[in-house]
Amino acid sequence: MTTLTDPAQAPARSWVDPATTAPAPTLRETWEQTLSLAGRALLRMRRNPETMFDVVVQPLLFTAMFAYIFGGAISGDVSSYLPLLIPGILGQTALTACMATGTQLREDMDKGVFDRFRSLPIARIAPLAGPAVADLLRYAIAATLTILTGVLMGYRPGGGVLGIAGGWLLVVVAGWSLSWIFTWLGTVARSAQAVQGISMMIMFPLTFLSNAFVPVDTLPGWLAAFVQVNPVSHVISAVRDLLNTGQVTGEVGIALLGCAVVVAVFAPLAVRSYSRKV
Repeated sequence: MTTLTDPAQAPARSWVDPATTAPAPTLRETWEQTLSLAGRALLRMRRNPETMFDVVVQPLLFTAMFAYIFGGAISGDVSSYLPLLIPGILGQTALTACMATGTQLREDMDKGVFDRFRSLPIARIAPLAGPAVADLLRYAIAATLTILTGVLMGYRPGGGVLGIAGGWLLVVVAGWSLSWIFTWLGTVARSAQAVQGISMMIMFPLTFLSNAFVPVDTLPGWLAAFVQVNPVSHVISAVRDLLNTGQVTGEVGIALLGCAVVVAVFAPLAVRSYSRKV
């Protein structure tokens, strides 16, 4: 004899998140998952080359524009201004390039891409760290083009090959660490437009209220005090020391320490906010 069960009396099945029931990924698995999602981000860049506009055209435009507009007024001529300008443009370009990380992250979240990632038993940090790793290519391109543009305009770094390599690497590291601030913004803002607006409000004061384009001793006292504590100023000073003299000064240590602090603070905040959002 067969017993029929009333569907209304059947126990309800609750959806179980596989990401929470699966064992926690190991460090190696987390790294492999991050690289897989970095590959996805690189594929997206290849299919949408216009996303590289800010790291290809902007360094060339800003380097030439600032050099020929301010070179004579600040340093007497363009060639004398380039040792001050090129490290400043490198700092500005790194900060501008990493702004796109948060905007693209928010766009993916709005489109439901991260809802799919949530259904996968992967590390929570992988969907955030993957695009950040892929963006290392953006920072490298921007830094390389900026230095090459400066050389074509007459800039001759006094730090030699090692100094250039050290300054270039520091710019890439600084861009990657600062991108975690904008990654966190991408997880807390309500739209991609909001992320972009907030990012611009952060970028302009940090860039233009720094030692990127003018010597600090030419500024009013109250402004010079802010410039001297601006973290972007320390990064730019460290890049100047490496490019122009090849010396690993205290500014290099301060810049690297600041980068480590930014990652230590904002990476966990981004992961926590992302976990709540999705």
